[in-house]
Formats: sequence, C-alpha cells, structure tokens
Amino acid sequence: MMRLLVAALLALPVLPVAAQQAAPSFPNKSIRWVVPYAAGGGSDFLARTIGQTWSTQAGQPVLVDNKPGGNTALGAVEVAHAAADGYTVLSADNGTLVFNPVLYKSLNYSPTKDLAPVTLMGRFPMILVAGPGITVKDARDFIAQAKAKAGGFNYGSAGAGSPHHLAMELLKKEAGIEMVHAPYRGAAPALADVAGGQIPVMMVDLAAGAGFIKGGKVKALAVANATRLPQLPDVPTFAELGYRNVEAAALVGMVVPANTPAATIGAINQQVVAAINDPAVHKRLVDFGVEPVGNTPAQFAELLKSESGKWQKLIRDLNITLD
Repeated sequence: MMRLLVAALLALPVLPVAAQQAAPSFPNKSIRWVVPYAAGGGSDFLARTIGQTWSTQAGQPVLVDNKPGGNTALGAVEVAHAAADGYTVLSADNGTLVFNPVLYKSLNYSPTKDLAPVTLMGRFPMILVAGPGITVKDARDFIAQAKAKAGGFNYGSAGAGSPHHLAMELLKKEAGIEMVHAPYRGAAPALADVAGGQIPVMMVDLAAGAGFIKGGKVKALAVANATRLPQLPDVPTFAELGYRNVEAAALVGMVVPANTPAATIGAINQQVVAAINDPAVHKRLVDFGVEPVGNTPAQFAELLKSESGKWQKLIRDLNITLD
C-alpha cells in the first residue's frame, strides 16, 4: 500500500513554487503618481481627485508628486526610467505624448518606446475667448476682422507647444488668418492679460477659463469640440461656423513604464476607470470643466496614434520648434 501511495504522489505534476502560490493582489503598497506640472492646475486636480478615490478603493496610499519642467519631459523621463511594476504612474497629456517628439529635435524619452498607455482620464476642450482689447460680436466677426487686419491680432497661450497654442495655430490654418503668438507661463497669466485688454484673444480650456467667462471678464466665441459644451450651451462649435476640422482639446491620460506587465496595466486600468466613474468623482470633474473618459489601454493607444498623425503634421508644416 505504501509503495502504491508513493508511486501515485510521484506521478503528480511538479509545479514551480511561484505557480503554487497565489499572485499578490495589486496594489500591495503605496503608488507614486507623477504629475509633470505644478500643483493647482488641471492635471494636478485630475490626479488628486481620481487618486483620492483610487486610494480608498484600493486600500493603499496614492501619493501625487508634482515634477514640472522641460515641457513635461522631466516627469516623463523619471517615470520612463522607473521600475516597471505599476507603482509609478504618470499623468501624460498630448504635449508629453504627441507634441514633444516633433517640437524638440532631441528628446530624452520616447512616448512609444519608453511609456505604455493605461487610460485616457479626461478631455479639456479648447474655447476661443476674447477680452476688452477687441470688439467682436461673435467668432465669425473675429475671423473677418483678423483677415482684414494687416499682420493679424496677437494671441496669448498657456505656453509654446501647449494645446492652447496649437489649437490657435489650427484655427489660423483652417480659417486662413494671420496672428502673432504671445506665449505665457501658464493659462492664468495669459487669461489675466486677455481680461485686462493687453492681449485680444486666446484659446483656453473651461477648467482654467470658467471663472473669467462666467464673470464676464472674457467672452466665449466658439468651442473647438464636436458638440457644444453643456456648461456653455449658447456658444457654437467651430463646425457650426463652417470649420469642421477645428477640434482641439488637452487630453490627459495615465501611462506607466513600457515594460510593465500587461496584467498589472489591466489592474491599474480597471481601478482608475472605476474611480473616474464613481458618481462623486465624475461630478467633480464635470463641475471643474473636464470631460471624464476612462477607456481601455488599446483605445487610448489608438487615440494617440490618430492624434499624432493630425498634430505632428501641423507642427511640421508650420515649422514650430522649441529648441
């Protein structure tokens, strides 16, 4: 009987120790969330709002770490070189993932080789606004005046290479107008000068511009979105005005180091999307001026491919460089 028992045991398959043990659930320690902008902006708000609920749901701390600099390149490089275990994530916008590779002749990270998409968290649609420095009835009137003015108007932006800057360059191209770019260090100081009459117009996202628009300090002329914004139902889209290609938004997603295991990326995606879809989080984002998304890694990758084709061609055609 003993010989039979031993033979039966020897006939069983021998599994590696690791396979016999249940894989630890993710996360089992704190997560570092790198935001490549200073505290207080739209990307920072998005990370802290989603991160708080993610932390509660996952039962582990989610620590936001602001690393501004290099047009987001500083934070991107740091995450690209981090351990590919899912415990370091990056808020990455279209500047980080789409614009920078063609804005800079030399970039010390590759969005496609060094970083892997997790999800698009939210969209910040662009809005054309005018201040008291110009008298216009609507967007059509502005375009007509810009065409008639030699050299065109000046326009402000949140910075060279920002979505705000490139949205206006897209409008210039599609409408056939000339304008002179005046870059600022962030949307807030640019908006202050538009409201003060020093700069006539700019493109701005609702998160940054809502207070100025609702307070009557600047006038919203048109939105660079496929549909009207629910927060600005009386403001037409550029498509309604005959400029169907003028769609632009700051897209803020989450990425991780490129070699992060697919199962870990899947776990992060599931948890972050669940946090985005939490009713309280969803409402806070909408109230702030964000269009919440929360899609799959494959959908985010496909969007980035499409956005790269559109914006990188524009940047090259206009010969826009930052170095």
